[in-house]
Amino acid sequence: MDSQIKKFYKNKTIFLTGGSGFLGKVVIEKVLRATDASRIYVMIRSKRGISSQDRIDGWKTDSLFGELLKIKPQALERVVPISGDCEEPDLGISAEDRKLLKNEVQVVIHCAATVNFVEPLHKALDINTRATQLMLQLAKEMSRLEGFVHVSTAFSNCVIKHISERFYPDNLVVDADKVLKMRKESDNTVFDGKASALMGKFPNTYTFTKALAEQIIQTESGDLPVCIFRPGSIGGTSKEPLSGWIDNLYGPFGLFYEVKAGVLRIAPINDKALNHIVPVDYCANIILACVMQTAKESTGQRQISTPSTIYNYVAHESNPLTNKTSIDITLKHRYTCPLEQTVWYPFLHTTSFHWLFKIIAIFYHIIPGYAIDLVLQLRGEKPRMIKLYKKVHKAMDVLSYFSTKFLTFETTNTDRLWESLSTADKEQFDFSMKQLDWNDYLQRTLVGMRVHIAHEDPSEQSIERARERVKRYVCNL
Repeated sequence: MDSQIKKFYKNKTIFLTGGSGFLGKVVIEKVLRATDASRIYVMIRSKRGISSQDRIDGWKTDSLFGELLKIKPQALERVVPISGDCEEPDLGISAEDRKLLKNEVQVVIHCAATVNFVEPLHKALDINTRATQLMLQLAKEMSRLEGFVHVSTAFSNCVIKHISERFYPDNLVVDADKVLKMRKESDNTVFDGKASALMGKFPNTYTFTKALAEQIIQTESGDLPVCIFRPGSIGGTSKEPLSGWIDNLYGPFGLFYEVKAGVLRIAPINDKALNHIVPVDYCANIILACVMQTAKESTGQRQISTPSTIYNYVAHESNPLTNKTSIDITLKHRYTCPLEQTVWYPFLHTTSFHWLFKIIAIFYHIIPGYAIDLVLQLRGEKPRMIKLYKKVHKAMDVLSYFSTKFLTFETTNTDRLWESLSTADKEQFDFSMKQLDWNDYLQRTLVGMRVHIAHEDPSEQSIERARERVKRYVCNL
């Protein structure tokens, strides 16, 4: 049987936000490589004097697009920049470009977001919530629209322990429209000062503003063919277009990296809690699948307002990953993919109590950090360890809410979507978390971190040098 996903996207025009981000780039690469979509309009802003088009042209030297450009050298010609910015009124899109989008776009993939957990509330709200509202308003004027996917997060409702595939307006202290009105009527400083009262039980501005965005979808999408995709912590690629590709250290992946580097030795983690990480290439595949499914379900129903389907996407209950297992796998591969930049023998102790982490960190991090910095100063080198530990501890403060909490998820809609796919689609657009081998996946990600984050030579000689460095630290223990 032919691929129904490829058939759906043939000659389609797509509008994608967040195209310069981690997930957005992987979605674009997959669409260009695996489908015959006619065009992808990408909302992207100029940055540091580099134009939107030049930023896209820069992908020609990005390893993520290497395989694509070998088989389709002109593929990036199908990508057209739309100058815009989620922080701007009306998204900063010109009248001419808005007309273009209204007349041509059939699929909207809204990936744009700030994932900074400590973003000031006004900025997080503008990007994560108000931009979603503006995207819906724009979509309502798209005469050819068939499907719209809003990329949320599995942690948008983290204030409860079990998260189903439904909306949770009761988690909010103040409705989204009221928060947006307050934002409009207040200056940044005054509004940010109200963050604690507005957020209620939410641990940070990221999860709060993503929850608000979901309420916007619930209350304002009307008869639009919209679905919501809620991924867990997005990690490196599992298979495509190359295994282990990663360009950031968000969430637990920053923790894995610091453990490998011998920097992080104690962390606030509940070993028994589940680690909800998902491969970025799998996320791209399910996004393309759920848009197709949304289009199918909405055919002939444009005048009927029905609740948006929500897809939770995390480690499957039949193939779970605990925090302990993920850490054990990381440490297991201390010799198979070591870092030349390692500063100590990689190990990690954990505690579920944040206050205890703070105490132990004095002996595991702070005192050794000062000792190393002293040696560096005596050598005439710049001290760096205490500065590094301040950043690491700040990250642990942010992540501890999630690393110590036991969250579970319903994935009925996601499971049903997978089962509805043809054999061809399951092969070409794999996103099944039931079969993912966690050891293999995490090993590939660790190798990817070494190459794409640490920028270390993938040669066997470099790996052997790193391995010898780790062994030397063992002798010093």
